[in-house]
Amino acid sequence: MSVVERPSEIIECGDFVLRRWRGQSDFGPAFTLIEESVDHLHPWMPWVARHSEKSTREFLAKSESKWASGEVYNYAVVAGGTLSGMCQTYRVGERRGWRMGYWLHPAATGRGIATRATAAMLAEMFALPGVEYVEIAHDLANTPSGAVPRRLGFTEVRRERATPPVAPAGSGIDVVWRLDRPGPPGAAPAPGG
Repeated sequence: MSVVERPSEIIECGDFVLRRWRGQSDFGPAFTLIEESVDHLHPWMPWVARHSEKSTREFLAKSESKWASGEVYNYAVVAGGTLSGMCQTYRVGERRGWRMGYWLHPAATGRGIATRATAAMLAEMFALPGVEYVEIAHDLANTPSGAVPRRLGFTEVRRERATPPVAPAGSGIDVVWRLDRPGPPGAAPAPGG
């Protein structure tokens, strides 16, 4: 039986931390975080329309099982002891590729938290064997989400029709950005990077 290498359960980011969701013990704070962010998220995230106590409990249960299987790594963004957002990374198509997503409570936006959280997660993921690239996808109309991969040196690799359901403010076109694993100093760049 092989051991699955995983990113750290707690990732220090200076004035905030990313920490693995703690199952149902996180239910109250997670539910409140989403509840307070519904209006902010609704234009861009279709799952918000289904927000409920049940969906929050299901999310936390899936976070536990998918962490254990090595398929998805979900984190709470915690600033000053308060939940301020969520971020995750999950496998895409081929085993060597991963995709990241993130969102913040409206009070936590505009301070560089999403960019710094994504940079910290990138470092964790590229420290794992077999992770060759990481992607970020967002709706074409969601320009604030596109600022994060641009700041971190990702390259736009394609635009594709969004998988339904499309967010209420969405264009229906996803912009996909990619960052390849950094090579050793002096190495030739990876194809597509």
